[in-house]
Amino acid sequence: MTISSQDQRLAFLTASELLEGYRGGDFKPSEVLTEHFEQIDRVNPPDKLGINALTEEMRDWALSQAQEADRAYHAGGDTASLLGVPLVTKEKHAIAGRSLSFGIASKQDNIAGANDAVVHRVLAAGAVVHARTTTPEFSCASVTHSKLWGVTRNPWNLQAGPGGSSGGAGAAIAAGMSALATASDIGGSTRIPAGFNGLVGYKAPYGRVPGAAPLSADWYRGDGPLGRSVRDVALLHSVMAGRHPSDHSSWGDHGTDYLPHVEAGATGDLRGVRIAYSPTLGGFPVAESIRKNTEVLVERLRHAGARVEVVEPAWTVEQVLDTIFAHFGSIMGAALQNETDPATLSPYAQRFLSDAAAAAGRGTLVDSLAKDAAIQQELARTMAGFDALLAPTQGVEMLPADGNFLDGITLEGRHFDIYMAAHLTMPFNVANRCPVMALPSGLSDCGVPTSVQLVAHPFDEASAFRIASAIEALTDPLGIPASLR
Repeated sequence: MTISSQDQRLAFLTASELLEGYRGGDFKPSEVLTEHFEQIDRVNPPDKLGINALTEEMRDWALSQAQEADRAYHAGGDTASLLGVPLVTKEKHAIAGRSLSFGIASKQDNIAGANDAVVHRVLAAGAVVHARTTTPEFSCASVTHSKLWGVTRNPWNLQAGPGGSSGGAGAAIAAGMSALATASDIGGSTRIPAGFNGLVGYKAPYGRVPGAAPLSADWYRGDGPLGRSVRDVALLHSVMAGRHPSDHSSWGDHGTDYLPHVEAGATGDLRGVRIAYSPTLGGFPVAESIRKNTEVLVERLRHAGARVEVVEPAWTVEQVLDTIFAHFGSIMGAALQNETDPATLSPYAQRFLSDAAAAAGRGTLVDSLAKDAAIQQELARTMAGFDALLAPTQGVEMLPADGNFLDGITLEGRHFDIYMAAHLTMPFNVANRCPVMALPSGLSDCGVPTSVQLVAHPFDEASAFRIASAIEALTDPLGIPASLR
């Protein structure tokens, strides 16, 4: 299949480029939406490429939104910040009157009574919400397949998964089905799909984006934006972030403008910036092609004036896995157990429940807090004297699209009982006040993108956006996924 230049011009433009085109009269929101729907028809269905990133399309509703945006741009004057930009929402982000299943087959007839806070905000900002995206069951995995929706595939390599749990969101943007997407992250679920799909994903400090009760009280979690650029992520984050009455843990002003920080870094000038570079983040296995791409980027940072020093936190992979599953056992695993009969779940979800229950049996929630504190204190020690930390996002080049990993995973000659050892994202959910940006770093040997994480100190969003923007300026664009060329 070959994508024409016209398709590239519209379906693969960034949200920022779309907004510039709307304001300049180069094209209309309804034209862009039509092209995105044509792209969905080309690549999403099983009888085409079979990417299978969407749970539901809302064509009539979206077209009415786009036509209203057409009229607003034609009339001139001030317009909403995301007016006319196509956006897909993760299925867990409720839309009133539509299903809310969390990927669990027994809940497919559940209907949401109200919009999620982030859905309310993106609609108020003028985004055109035209589809919803796949997840694993209860967002409990970093692969994206379920009994309800089937297997979601990575546009860069159709044998590979798009990551998870926001895998449908990542695949949809990478394949040209949308410009933006909402996502969420409790162990890497925004950053992992960003990494595997060549996108930018942002995990904000806990509570910066309002979530849905009761799990909004879980301090590992957070909702956030996925996009094609740091600028796009800044635009969407400014819309999503800020205190909201539905989530008492939410904080900060709504509508904060992050673009000045993006502009400050856009030249790629890193003179005086101190970056701690951790090649393995304390011993995580990292594939050779990912190491090479990260090292190339690190050299570019040095040439741009950054002071980069190699560091490694003094924790082990096993310690990190034990810490997060102690937490999951007390909260997320127990929540999933309450949602449905475990026997009806996919094998990976059953394994998650088993691992979580075993961890919960080894200690109390208070014991898990002590484990959290040990990770947090070691991260603070590692980052002391630096402005930010840089590490790979994933250690593995790809995970098979339909993988269950019931026997764990072998990585770089080491076997782990829990396959999440394939990702380097989890310490920053334990230390969830740190803002973290996932950014493309190149392509792996199997054609799937590689990625780095830029970690700033707790609550320092300004540095996260500024330094991430500089890194983006120093990185070669990936272009369009190979399967779409």
